Amino acid sequence: MPMVTVSISPQQAAGIRAAVDSGLYASGSEVVREALRLWDAARRRGELAEAPQAIHAGDNSARKGSRCVADMFADYEAEKRRHV
Repeated sequence: MPMVTVSISPQQAAGIRAAVDSGLYASGSEVVREALRLWDAARRRGELAEAPQAIHAGDNSARKGSRCVADMFADYEAEKRRHV
């Protein structure tokens, strides 16, 4: 499997560790792969902004109808916990 190096915030790293420590995931890689699957599915459904760089530049029109991937992942995790 290809390896990719990314930088994440300390809060994101803590979230990954917490997901693994809770037993919901076997490894940090599994958490990231799940997050990427959710991101890809949301992107295909058109739920993400077309131009993320526009959002960071302050163009809120690009955000209409879109959701932050972190929010989607948090919702998914909460739903997963409800069914455990």
